[in-house]
Amino acid sequence: MRAFRAAVGVAGTHGRRMGDTRSAYGAERGARLLHDVIPVRFLASASNVRNCPVHDFPEVALAGRSNCGKSTLINALVGQRQLARVSRTPGRTQLINFFVVAERLVLVDLPGYGYANVPLSLRAAWGPMIEGYLTERPQLRGLMLLLDARREPGDEEHNLCAWCEQRHLPVIHVATKMDKLSLSAQKPRLMRHATDYGVKESEILGFSAK
Repeated sequence: MRAFRAAVGVAGTHGRRMGDTRSAYGAERGARLLHDVIPVRFLASASNVRNCPVHDFPEVALAGRSNCGKSTLINALVGQRQLARVSRTPGRTQLINFFVVAERLVLVDLPGYGYANVPLSLRAAWGPMIEGYLTERPQLRGLMLLLDARREPGDEEHNLCAWCEQRHLPVIHVATKMDKLSLSAQKPRLMRHATDYGVKESEILGFSAK
């Protein structure tokens, strides 16, 4: 969180090291964080890479299973509650959505994969939509791969990581909904995710909007 805000030129953040588990997910820190609002605007939605907006900013995409918390993370990063729509219904994000942050970079919310309460025909179209964006978008600089901390990485996560590695695309691993775990279970779960992904523990970021 602190690195993101530094990247877009916003001071006054309240981030701490992930090792400080108790403070990292405290309600007081979350309340203070929302006071640090970053200028952000919705740019456009696209159904395929050909319809993506034209701009000169670097892009960071967010990918993950349906209902993994992408919208919640976007809202928290920019200090706003309602920028990206948060829903309890998997599959609500059905297009590629672009958000310009501080006129410095663009966050790209990709449709969630896995289970989604939408027609099979629509879910079948998401694969080519996401693959086309990741393959052909020249502005893409990195991918944030989100996974509910209570889940284990599956074939989708491992395949996406392998795909990014082949294309030398940096990946940030984010374990979301950490507040759903007890304090004693949080650090072991991050270590487990690191082992499953084959990365260092420091490369797994735990996140909770609370």
